[in-house]
Amino acid sequence: MLPPTPPSPPLLPTLLPLPPPPAQRLPDLLTQAAQRNADAVALTLDGRHWTYGDLAQQMAATATALSARVAPGARVAIWLDKRLEFVLGCFGAAAAGAVFVPVNPQLKPQQLAHVLADCSASLLLTTPSRLALLQGLLPAGTGLVCVCVEDGAGKTDVNPAPGRALTAVAADTAVVAWADFLAAAPAPAPAATAIALATARPPASTLDTDLCAIFYTSGSTGRPKGVMLSHRNLVCGAHSVASYLGNHPGDSLLAVLPLSFDAGFSQLTTAFASGARVVLLNYLLPGDVLKVLVAEGITGLTAVPALYAQLLAAPWPAAAACSLRYFANTGGKMPLSVLAGLRQRWPGAAPVLMYGLTEAFRSTYLPPAELDRRPGSIGRAIPNAQILVLREDGQPCAPGEPGELVHRGPLVAQGYWGDPATTALRFKPLPAHLRPPGAVLPEYAVFSGDTVCCDEEGFLFFIGRQDEMIKTSGYRVSPTEVEEVLYASGVVQECAVYGLPHDTLGQAVHASVLLPAGTADPEAAVQQALLHCRRQLPSWMVPLRLQLHSDSLPRNPNGKLDRRALAAQAAATTAAEAGPP
Repeated sequence: MLPPTPPSPPLLPTLLPLPPPPAQRLPDLLTQAAQRNADAVALTLDGRHWTYGDLAQQMAATATALSARVAPGARVAIWLDKRLEFVLGCFGAAAAGAVFVPVNPQLKPQQLAHVLADCSASLLLTTPSRLALLQGLLPAGTGLVCVCVEDGAGKTDVNPAPGRALTAVAADTAVVAWADFLAAAPAPAPAATAIALATARPPASTLDTDLCAIFYTSGSTGRPKGVMLSHRNLVCGAHSVASYLGNHPGDSLLAVLPLSFDAGFSQLTTAFASGARVVLLNYLLPGDVLKVLVAEGITGLTAVPALYAQLLAAPWPAAAACSLRYFANTGGKMPLSVLAGLRQRWPGAAPVLMYGLTEAFRSTYLPPAELDRRPGSIGRAIPNAQILVLREDGQPCAPGEPGELVHRGPLVAQGYWGDPATTALRFKPLPAHLRPPGAVLPEYAVFSGDTVCCDEEGFLFFIGRQDEMIKTSGYRVSPTEVEEVLYASGVVQECAVYGLPHDTLGQAVHASVLLPAGTADPEAAVQQALLHCRRQLPSWMVPLRLQLHSDSLPRNPNGKLDRRALAAQAAATTAAEAGPP
């Protein structure tokens, strides 16, 4: 007798392809947008457009070329104006497993040399004219490779102009033209192939918690410090900001801020996260911004208060308000008079007031519906972040009680590059009693150094800074860095730099100076010191005024220059000179 036939196994369900995972690494923002709609325009510059498919393909080529030149984790510095190669350099480096370091194009060569040395950059992406400014500033033995793109925004994938030499800045520094650099990349491929290539992980598989970028920002003492941001920081920030701004594929965002700014770079990441378009603008005059608003149908604009004040003073085209859906601020408090003027000029646009710090990207925003109910508020925590107001003992403050703003969540950066001591001052373990239930390991939060208070409903109000950092035109300025330049002028015996309130800048840089005894022409010496500052510093760091002192400058009990006392004296002098209101 034959054994019974075993029952047939049940049919397996049809296996459907899994949906793509949510963006985890920075380049995923771009490639996933290309997968959704490769033909949608992603980037516009000077009338030229690139689709998401174009960018995905060129990012893949850039990543391949970078992989042939630098090791995973190597730093790739980018010293360019807003242009295609800037975007490709950042996203291509991230796709290759390297770390990109965007450098403000307005920095002076000496400041760039500091950044390159501080982060031990392996590769610099710049132009021939900028490269020439570095002659004699870079020491030998760095192994730096300089990749040059042609001068002039909008020109891409070209060799330097005929007759122009690519000169090395140090004996052992290789200099390569952009076209030769890309020669290591594969031949042009259809968009679908390029997307697949760009999506593939680099040989050393990159995790979302790995270091992705270093953004340099001034510290309260000394030269700029590199804030280390992970892929997760940048991706979470993109989705968070895009969510409360309501960004969508129909948006056109105008990038007027430097892409080396976290808020400037955010125009790229929020756009790519939502499938929107970014219009890059290297403007000379405020009127240029207004013209592009009209010509490109801009729906979203983020800028610093100083630029908004300049826009109000410029002649407005008739159609400047027709397309704008929202305007947002960054880099300081928006003056109420400027805000009122913008709301009058853009009645159909929603004002979105924001507060943030590079160490945590963005912390709060004020919903437009709350603007008139809570004038002066910096809002509440952005999505996927928690904002605490703590006393010195780590206990939460009561409503209306001043305390330090502390930011926790996935936007908290990884600290300062190569500076564990300063990292420990700003990035601290969250007090145990504030950790979520079940947490075993300590969680690090950013202690901002800003004093705020909150109302009964949790809306925050900015009071002031605990340190001596100057916040001007959206930039953070280190007083000691400006003081070093003043001393280097050779005409100053003693000086102290501080910030004073300014209607449009937020704060303006001022300095009190003591000249050497017997200075024949004090006014000429002051002008010489200011001229030296203009040659050595970007415009936002140059003191608006040098206040002359005849005696030694006041010091606190610890023997340090008392900047607060000097600022109070200078403010009183300025008010007396202005006369009664």
